[in-house]
Amino acid sequence: MREVGHFEVSGKRVVKRVDINSPIDEKGNIVLNPRIRRHAQSIKELSDRGAKVIVTAHQGRKGEDDFLSLENHARMIAELTGKDVRFIPGTDVARVEKEISGMKPGDIIVLENTRMWKNEEDNIHENPLTKVLAKNSDIYLLDAMSVAHREHASVVGLTKYVKSGVGFVLRNELTALQKMEGGEVLLILGGGKAKDSIRIMRTWLASGKASRVLLGGAVSVLFIYADGYRNEASRKYIEEGGLAAFLPEAKELLEKYRDRIFVPEDVALNVGGERVESRVDALGEGPIMDIGEETIEKYSEEIFNTKKILINGPMGVYEMPQFETGTRKILEAIAESKAFSLVGGGHTISAIEKFKIPEEKFGYVSLSGKALIQYLSGKELPALKALKESSSK
Repeated sequence: MREVGHFEVSGKRVVKRVDINSPIDEKGNIVLNPRIRRHAQSIKELSDRGAKVIVTAHQGRKGEDDFLSLENHARMIAELTGKDVRFIPGTDVARVEKEISGMKPGDIIVLENTRMWKNEEDNIHENPLTKVLAKNSDIYLLDAMSVAHREHASVVGLTKYVKSGVGFVLRNELTALQKMEGGEVLLILGGGKAKDSIRIMRTWLASGKASRVLLGGAVSVLFIYADGYRNEASRKYIEEGGLAAFLPEAKELLEKYRDRIFVPEDVALNVGGERVESRVDALGEGPIMDIGEETIEKYSEEIFNTKKILINGPMGVYEMPQFETGTRKILEAIAESKAFSLVGGGHTISAIEKFKIPEEKFGYVSLSGKALIQYLSGKELPALKALKESSSK
């Protein structure tokens, strides 16, 4: 794929698809977040190089409370870049054309929420947004892995019409992922989505990329149960949480890769709101809320003896102070290690912020969510495929 460095952008009309989809506070206002900060910096870089920057992005979904205009996003980008940023409300094609025609090198405009444009999600190449930008742009840059799994007009539509490539943010993410190639990666999987963890495990163990897999969160409860260690609370969690369907696959993975899958030897149970340590082979009563002290020590030893780490998901219910220990100590160990680390998952990033661990202590912190999971699971993302096809022309 072509990258932003392959293009002479000075004086060119550059459409930049970013992901500034943001959380909303109780008053209905967007919240300043890492995505906006990171993309604002990349927008500034393009502007500083003399590009006429045309920003496209989405916010929320139709019918949901977070389905909002991008006017306030544009205001935040202006504050973060220290530059004038013009927001173009509505979806009037004539107005968009007029605004673009009047742009000077370094100018930045933000178009309205792409999901407010007609046929954005179901008519990729022949909808109003694609058509107006195809006639009024010179270069298209996809700059968000987090939307690369969506075959939407604003993501892949322009690859058919103008020179297309990878922006600064997406380039950095792909570079970090490339560092995970070649095997010998310590894979640390946690969080609440056991299905995603199993998909990644299956792919990375079969390919030989993962030298070891350390489990926490929901997937660890599943594998502890699959290994024959259970109490009433974990039985209820497995059955009511829809995890029972994954038990056969968990057992199969343990049989095939037991020497490479580390299942917690001890855990922290919630007993009347208190943290109670328990060996899994003598499991007490109460739901599993975190990995235990012995497991933390064992996992930390693995972390300090590897060169590459990929972590996706926290080790337990880190939001509760009594069950934050596993997540905090594992993240601190990764930050202190000499390994190159790739961090994924919204809750993992939230935990890093909660524990005030400097982001620069990690190799790369991904903001890509579901798209990253699909990429790690071996699926080709439609947008990356489209960029490859465009680059070959």
